[in-house]
Amino acid sequence: MHTELNALESQSDELALLGLMQLVSPALPIGAFAFSQGLESAFELDWVRDEASLAEWLSGVLEDGLTRCELPVLARLHQAFGQADSETASATVATWDEWLAATRETAELAAEDSRLGASLKRLLSSLDLLPSDQQLPSEDSLTPLLPHQAGYVTLFAYTAHLRGVSVRQTLLGFAWAWLENQLAVACKALPLGHTAAQRVIEQLRPALVDAVNQALTLEDDELGPVLPGLALASALHETQYSRLFRS
Repeated sequence: MHTELNALESQSDELALLGLMQLVSPALPIGAFAFSQGLESAFELDWVRDEASLAEWLSGVLEDGLTRCELPVLARLHQAFGQADSETASATVATWDEWLAATRETAELAAEDSRLGASLKRLLSSLDLLPSDQQLPSEDSLTPLLPHQAGYVTLFAYTAHLRGVSVRQTLLGFAWAWLENQLAVACKALPLGHTAAQRVIEQLRPALVDAVNQALTLEDDELGPVLPGLALASALHETQYSRLFRS
């Protein structure tokens, strides 16, 4: 009996791991490759010009951005989706989804979050993975589990919860996907080879773990990104003459 239970638990863990790998894969068809989160503008402004300055920029965004914003809110959203009380869960999800939207300091950053969220929602719908009141919206659906125009972080948390991924692994996966996408941007827009990108990964892997550790300890009143440079770069990107990316 114990052997059978252990086997079922092991299989569940393995399915959760595969679900997380699917969610963070660059092949996930949500269009994340089209956005640079202001990094392309940092290249144009010569704030980031090589491997060393790229690692410094990413480290700063991770420490003052993701650690204080996306990651702790992702944990709160994941936990909300696990609540038994649907009224409370819906209210909590809506609150943090709106809070995240309010932290997007430029039109491009706001559009990135909403468009990736919409793309992930369409994908979930095509896989029959949305709650029933999201698949068939009606006026009778008074407390939908997901906001009508949920952002990317909210949809990411929902998908991870649906896949049985733990909160900690969800945060690690999100941070990894962010880092991998930023390095893909650098490889396209900088004279940065893939080996150099791997060196940046080796340098920042421990920082991802530290970011998750810190994010899980923050109280609500400690949250909020402190990234004036990224906000400025993103705003300038909106009028940049030649661009490869949409943000």
